[in-house]
Amino acid sequence: MNELALLPIAFLTSSVAGVMGMGGGILLIALMPGFVPPGAIIPLHAATQLASNSSRAIFGWRHIDLRILPAFALGALLGAWLGSEIYQSLNLHWLPAIIGVLILYLAWLPPPRVGGGGHWALVALGFYQTGLGMIAGATGPLGAAVLLRRNRDRDWLVVNTGAYMTLAHAMRVAAFFVMGFSFAAWWELLLGMIIASIAGSWLGTKLRAGVGQVQFQRWFKWLVTVLAIRMIVLPFLS
Repeated sequence: MNELALLPIAFLTSSVAGVMGMGGGILLIALMPGFVPPGAIIPLHAATQLASNSSRAIFGWRHIDLRILPAFALGALLGAWLGSEIYQSLNLHWLPAIIGVLILYLAWLPPPRVGGGGHWALVALGFYQTGLGMIAGATGPLGAAVLLRRNRDRDWLVVNTGAYMTLAHAMRVAAFFVMGFSFAAWWELLLGMIIASIAGSWLGTKLRAGVGQVQFQRWFKWLVTVLAIRMIVLPFLS
């Protein structure tokens, strides 16, 4: 019953991503510890975010730019392979603390610089987003910084962030499946979170035009900071 709290959380965080184009994944993974075991956090997060991002891209399909996807997919494939190797070497008891530290880094420090906005920048982005995503779950605003060099339209950015992150999360889900994680054992919770995420994407798409971005980002940064500190403390209390 404790896990059922993740359903409204998945809905709300997917709504955030539908409005902003990012942030929902970080918020979701920051709230998951304590509801599911550490070893299930990132695989379930990957599957839920696959639904959230793909539905956001589908709801705004007219804005999808297919030219960005092949280069990103190449980098994402390499990132999934390396990230899965690192993930298998981690002590899962400390995984929430590791994720918390990475969230603080993503919230307060500038992302790694990726020169230009061409195909090699997209390959690097796919590698970084997917590889770090295997460990941290959510990987922050680097993608928006790269895509901004191509198009500054808000709808274009939100939808194409959803499109390329769909690829990243699909490869993460495949990697966890290959590593032996049993998604079937969590099918009821996962189905509920997927439905909630799709509904949240629909709501966020409807609300996007009416929500101010700058003020939201400021409050969001402090919220995820508090949640990240909670994640860092959790392993020391158990």
